[in-house]
Amino acid sequence: MRALALLLGCGLAMAPSLATAQDTPPPAAVVVAFDRETITPLIVEGLANKETGRAVEANDPVRIASISKLIMALTALRLVDEGKLDLDRDVSDYLGWKVRSPYHPDAPVTLAHLLSHRAGLSDAAGYIIPLGESLEAKFADPAAWRDTGPPGEAAFEYANLGSPLVATVLEKASGERYDRLVERLVFAPLGVKACLNWIGCGPAMEARAVTLYRDTGEVAKDAPAELPPACTIPVAEGVACDLDAYVPGTNASIFSPQGGVRIGMVDLATIGQALMRMDTAADFLSSASQERWIYAMINAANHLPPELTSPDFCGYGLGTYGLSDAPPCHDDLFGDGRERIGHGGEAYGLRSGLWLDLDGTGIAYFTTAVPPPTGEVETAAADPREAALMQRALALTPPPSD
Repeated sequence: MRALALLLGCGLAMAPSLATAQDTPPPAAVVVAFDRETITPLIVEGLANKETGRAVEANDPVRIASISKLIMALTALRLVDEGKLDLDRDVSDYLGWKVRSPYHPDAPVTLAHLLSHRAGLSDAAGYIIPLGESLEAKFADPAAWRDTGPPGEAAFEYANLGSPLVATVLEKASGERYDRLVERLVFAPLGVKACLNWIGCGPAMEARAVTLYRDTGEVAKDAPAELPPACTIPVAEGVACDLDAYVPGTNASIFSPQGGVRIGMVDLATIGQALMRMDTAADFLSSASQERWIYAMINAANHLPPELTSPDFCGYGLGTYGLSDAPPCHDDLFGDGRERIGHGGEAYGLRSGLWLDLDGTGIAYFTTAVPPPTGEVETAAADPREAALMQRALALTPPPSD
């Protein structure tokens, strides 16, 4: 896998149950291993919903949290390949209104800055903009910005707020609603069934939804009562939950592009396989987009002074980063010293990940009822139960197929 080998070479820096009692099911968890040709469920345990007692299955859809950002980046690169998008163009040109940091009013903000968390944004102002509220007003709030350098040179800070802006720009560039754009450019071409905020998944998929629980036991997200026909998008007070009236290019925050993808682990592994095959096929991403994706991570990992990167998200490029225990990285979730690329997720008591390694193998997983982070940023390896789950998975992982 030449492209992946190039990146990693640059120095980015079904087992016993975890139930504590015989009659207590473990938290819902699914781990799937894959290589270029095969997908193998390794661990499938726990209940998709405690109230109904339904056991989780390998491809049950779950909110994968920030892995959604990787899917957003792939959507953007596919739109670049269609000739409709330029990652280095001022996003203001697409939106029709100025996006500027109050600290650097003359510096343009680009999609490349936003997808790499180098635009100077902060989540201090919040990052959920309900239907009926103004995206432009959110970015006019000084609390949405911080002064650590102009966009592109600003110190890395992981900010969910950039995702609604990226998704809205993609809508403006394409004329398509964000959820439909992701379906057309990523999900449908790869033959996977997925959606954002349950829009378009349909009743059969909703019936298999994984309810997310906090470590204290209460429901955190996606209880049956929260699924369609209930409203599944954020809506401002007094505004109707009516997607038919939504105008693409105004506020794609309603699709939760930062974390709202619902997908099963077998289907997520299929997306991972597409990334593995990029070095031998250009049918998903062009060679130019493949190189842009890979070199964004290389440059972030190796060509920036330490104060402009983050060991917690090592080599964060276009919606993708690395796992490694080699300095300056210190996030070896799997504990085996191998370098991997992909994206993790953490929200609503869930931990998730999609990771590829140099040997041509990958892991897609989620686990639930995990304690919340102890700080603003927490590395993938910080939760002992998640790390233990990966150790169980590694022991069961088959060698790559020929």
